[in-house]
Amino acid sequence: MLHILLVEDSDADILAIREGLRKAPVAADVFIARDGEEAIRMIKEIKPDFVFLDVNLPKLDGLVVLEHYRTVENAPPVIMLTGSSRESDQQRAMDLGAREYIVKPLSYSAFLKMIHDVVKRWGAITASSKAAPE
Repeated sequence: MLHILLVEDSDADILAIREGLRKAPVAADVFIARDGEEAIRMIKEIKPDFVFLDVNLPKLDGLVVLEHYRTVENAPPVIMLTGSSRESDQQRAMDLGAREYIVKPLSYSAFLKMIHDVVKRWGAITASSKAAPE
């Protein structure tokens, strides 16, 4: 079972993402952090397989959180899932090591498909890396 950390402050987006994950092709436990400070604390506590991270968060923005994650040993892949389409945010996130930068789609069905595709892709990658011999 995957452990996914969802860093998101919007209740509507949390519900939509949970719905998308429920329909995804892999079993996942979803942990929610609603602000940047909570996200930094939780990554050490739950050791997620990957992280969905919003840019626009209370307390610390997602780019500050992403910068912190770079210092965490065996940091999980981070997928930026955000409403920010600013090119500067996208470039900064990729420079800081984000694996993907996805601007939240407008339609609900497109949003669910995007969640499904990301979890399928990253779930397979993290599952295969866990199974690889050391």
